[in-house]
Amino acid sequence: MPNSFNAIRSRRETLQLAGALGASLALPAALSAQTASKPVPPLRPVRTTELARGLEHPWALSFMPDGRMLVTERAGTMRLLSADAKRVEQVKGVPDVYSVGQGGLLDIAVSPDFGRDNLVYLALAQPTARGARTAIVRAELQGSTLRNHQVIFGQRQDPGGGYHFGCRLALTRDGLLYAGLGDRYSQKDRAQDLTSHFGKVIRIRTDGSVPTDNPFANTAGALPEIWSIGHRNIQGAALHPATGALWTHEHGAQGGDELNIPQAGKNYGWPVITWGVDYGGAKIGEGTSKPGLEQPLYYWDPSIAPSGMAFVTSERYTGWKGSLLVGSLKFRQLVRLDLDGPRVIREERLLSSLGERIRDVRQGPDGILYVLTDAPDGKLLRIEPA
Repeated sequence: MPNSFNAIRSRRETLQLAGALGASLALPAALSAQTASKPVPPLRPVRTTELARGLEHPWALSFMPDGRMLVTERAGTMRLLSADAKRVEQVKGVPDVYSVGQGGLLDIAVSPDFGRDNLVYLALAQPTARGARTAIVRAELQGSTLRNHQVIFGQRQDPGGGYHFGCRLALTRDGLLYAGLGDRYSQKDRAQDLTSHFGKVIRIRTDGSVPTDNPFANTAGALPEIWSIGHRNIQGAALHPATGALWTHEHGAQGGDELNIPQAGKNYGWPVITWGVDYGGAKIGEGTSKPGLEQPLYYWDPSIAPSGMAFVTSERYTGWKGSLLVGSLKFRQLVRLDLDGPRVIREERLLSSLGERIRDVRQGPDGILYVLTDAPDGKLLRIEPA
């Protein structure tokens, strides 16, 4: 489990995080090289158990209250697995998707009140007459069939192409839904445009309506769903278990993958500033910082191509409680970030010996960690203390 401090950047200064969701952060002005400023307990080794395979490029995993699992596959199919994964059913009634490039059936989130409402939320690339858009669909899961579909969000614009759809979802217990949206690659300049959903975090209610306290809800010409701007391609989202704050990460270009705590109305810089360069080495934008634009909490250079993300709340892993797990597609690893409040103090790389692209990571109701591997013959793995 090698450390890679020389390739990682983070803030050395302590951040002050208010306890309420959406509260502001006091952010330092610059980034510095990562150092292990606080010792961490020795880790017990872990073992992996294969629970299922034959999943076609699985993208997301979500647990139901009884321990059953829903898994999305990028091509537009979804599986319902029993709690022990010995029974696998294909879910019927999945909406049509635009399965081109990085598009397809993406994230899934089970309602916090599933026992009462049977609702699930799907993020997907939705085909349109002109191309595709990232959309969010709410549906009822009755048995193994999705019924009563409702599109509760759709991006305003729908260009062609198969890149940078996002899209990760985070549901709060008080009926709010955050979604991280990609810039669609060819539309990167519109990440700074308040009349476009490209490169944004949005915040809506779970019925699709817009909260009146959204930062641009009363800004003339702005799309009222927007929560924060200047993002590239968000691939991970999770709510902090203690503060309720939204954490996200996004792909950079060549270098500059970012971890952020998106705040209401803030601008995270893409493509004006970035810690990466374009493919081939050309400079992007104006540099790494600019007044009025936010710096990431943490960034990776070289890029790890981060994927799903989850906080560890379980007591079952010595020294892991309170840390943040991030999948890596490029380096085929699971990355564990040790946190001191909102400050990253150490990084460790796990599961390298598997040689698998990690697409999603979730903690189950049993306190055990589960990961999905991204492949034509993708797997569901359980990660347990050895």
